[in-house]
Amino acid sequence: MSYVLQMIEEGEHQTQDFKMRVDNARKIAKTIVAFANSEGGRLLIGVKDNGGIVGVQADEEVHVIDLACQSHCKPTVAFEAQVWKAEGRSVLEIKVPRSPARPHFCEDEEGKWRAYLRQEDRIHRASPVQVKVWQYEMRMDRSEFRYDQYIGKLFAAWRNGRKLAFRQVVRMGRLSFADAEDLLCLLVVWGIVAWQRGPKGLTYALTDAGALDELETHGPESFRWKNYS
Repeated sequence: MSYVLQMIEEGEHQTQDFKMRVDNARKIAKTIVAFANSEGGRLLIGVKDNGGIVGVQADEEVHVIDLACQSHCKPTVAFEAQVWKAEGRSVLEIKVPRSPARPHFCEDEEGKWRAYLRQEDRIHRASPVQVKVWQYEMRMDRSEFRYDQYIGKLFAAWRNGRKLAFRQVVRMGRLSFADAEDLLCLLVVWGIVAWQRGPKGLTYALTDAGALDELETHGPESFRWKNYS
């Protein structure tokens, strides 16, 4: 079996998506941004959702992809193109690496610039906390960490195994929305808390009790200069 047929046999998943053709640069930018913000991935263009090969005019498709990456993604997204032959037709592979310049944004139908991520074979709009996490990972300076009795109660809830929605974090920590986003970003980047996507949206749960003990005992300085790339 040829290499491209082996890829197609995998089906769509976290790092692979099928497209029959690409004729709208703005729309395909959403998929490109989601790959760049997540683990990277590849588009196989000229392939149906069920894996059937229809083939493409590769030059035309590469032009649209380039337009999407240059004009409809902020910042621009790098990609590589490779043409494969299968069943007498051309299949275009577009490789999008995990970007060191996250977050990337693309323009939606309302003209607003949004960030997206990919989970399994689906694309989700990134929450404000997720966007800030990417922004924090890209710079060494961190926002100030504030600890008081309310943050202590919030940490105690996580230690007791609770999964908290964003508004619960706001209420329990007596925080503004912006301050809650900043706190969650720090805790996610530091590996103390992680988000989970469920049927009712995102929740936040403790992932490293030892790291939380370190934070409460010695403060944030031991976390500030870790490598988060």
